[in-house]
Amino acid sequence: QVQLVESGGGLVQTGDSLRLSCAASARTFSDYAMGWFRQAPGKEREFVAAISWGGGNRNYGDSVKGRFTIFRDDAKATLYLQMNSLKPEDTAVYYCAADNIRRRTWGYAPRESHLYESWGQGTQVTVSS
Repeated sequence: QVQLVESGGGLVQTGDSLRLSCAASARTFSDYAMGWFRQAPGKEREFVAAISWGGGNRNYGDSVKGRFTIFRDDAKATLYLQMNSLKPEDTAVYYCAADNIRRRTWGYAPRESHLYESWGQGTQVTVSS
């Protein structure tokens, strides 16, 4: 499995911005679809955003569309999530995930958590009112 380490979480105020990073161990990082998910206490894991290998396609959860942006730097083997206009409802542990098959169909960026093989340990994001 690809080793993933999230960072960049913290405590921010409503309306603030934050950028999360996910460092990957695989030298073939660029060949995998990647995603961000989040989980608040007592709630199910929620899809946030995904990006295809090559970066040609992106998908977003309805609750974050227009506020969050997913992007990748393949040279640095790092996935990012830019979060703007943060709300208290965004408070959760954010997880980075990687697909397990290289170079899937162009544009593949799934919303379903079970389609990802590797997961990071998570980074806490807390948004105060």
